[in-house]
Amino acid sequence: MNRTIEIIIGSTGEIQIDAVGFKGPDCEKATAFLEQALGVVGKKVKKPEYHQRTSSTNHQRIGN
Repeated sequence: MNRTIEIIIGSTGEIQIDAVGFKGPDCEKATAFLEQALGVVGKKVKKPEYHQRTSSTNHQRIGN
């Protein structure tokens, strides 16, 4: 899935930021610069994807 950041501006000026395709704390890292630039954060909602782990594989080679 492609990772995107959606920014929705409501008719009252309320801004909603949605990190789509991110898992775990990666979504917070991806949107941190926007939150900092926009100022006060009213409410954060963590989607089920936040509680999923990102998969990573570590490889180790010993010898030649």
